Amino acid sequence: MEIVKGTILLLIVLACFTLFSYKAPRGMKAMGALASAAIATFLVEAFQRFVGGDLLHIDFLGKVGDAAGSMGGVAAAALVALAMGVSPVYALMLGAACAGLGLLPGFIAGYLISFVVKKIEEKVPDGLDLIVAIVVATPLVRLLAVWVNPLVDATLLNIGGIITKTTDASPIVMGIILGGVITVVATAPLSSMALTAMLGLTGTPMAIGALAVFGSSFMNLVFFHRMKFGNRKTTISVAIEPLSQVDIISANPVPIYVTNFLGGATAGIIIALAGLVNDATGTATPIAGFAVMYGFNDPIKVTIIALSCAISSALWGLLGSYIFRNYKIRRLEDLV
Repeated sequence: MEIVKGTILLLIVLACFTLFSYKAPRGMKAMGALASAAIATFLVEAFQRFVGGDLLHIDFLGKVGDAAGSMGGVAAAALVALAMGVSPVYALMLGAACAGLGLLPGFIAGYLISFVVKKIEEKVPDGLDLIVAIVVATPLVRLLAVWVNPLVDATLLNIGGIITKTTDASPIVMGIILGGVITVVATAPLSSMALTAMLGLTGTPMAIGALAVFGSSFMNLVFFHRMKFGNRKTTISVAIEPLSQVDIISANPVPIYVTNFLGGATAGIIIALAGLVNDATGTATPIAGFAVMYGFNDPIKVTIIALSCAISSALWGLLGSYIFRNYKIRRLEDLV
């Protein structure tokens, strides 16, 4: 029952963020800013804290990672404000006011208050607008971020907690659900890094997210090459970062999402049965996700499982190209 509950809640969250991306003012740019904030903070933390600090035992690198990881709210508020068209000074002002808060509270507060700041920039005379922004916008963004923080903990982090607990009881089912969903999200306008960071996933669920997305690089490389969605540059780019080819992916959702779900689900089963863990939340990204796994698991085991995910995912890319060989697709030249 808990598995069903966690899955339904996860799908509701995905639906809400997808709706936000397409319907909210500058929603796609805002979600891109959220993903960028996750990269600027959690990705740095993952590399420096867990690889440089814990794996290589370099204390200074560990402190660098801790510093970056603590700036989630700052980065999210500042980057989303920039994406909304707020001037850099005011964007960083909003970000600085969210110091010590989490990624999602900073994102929500920065997004909403950016509308206020833009009105201040438009309506208040030059020179005076700075004072008004300091007096009005900075307390507002902090107040809003603090207010939504417990709401985030009670919803998104609760979903992550349910998923984490049920993984131990039914690893194969959770492997299928998480591996498939997170891999599809990695190719969607949302961000797999942002999703896993918002859910606060750790342990085996985060390991599934990290290595399933790692395996999807090989799957999409094979799939895009055989389906001829674009040119050589397009194929290499989608293997490195799927969101770089979001226009092609959005134009061909059925073959790409179905193939990615099946490949991700298979990788998820492999990872879940292996019992790998990853306590660096938000690291569902091909290169970093693979690298940080060595900080929490036996290196030989990580290498074997990663190779297994890469091979199985590549095979799904090959199989997907046969399944959808007669499917009408839109290629790069059709979109230009």
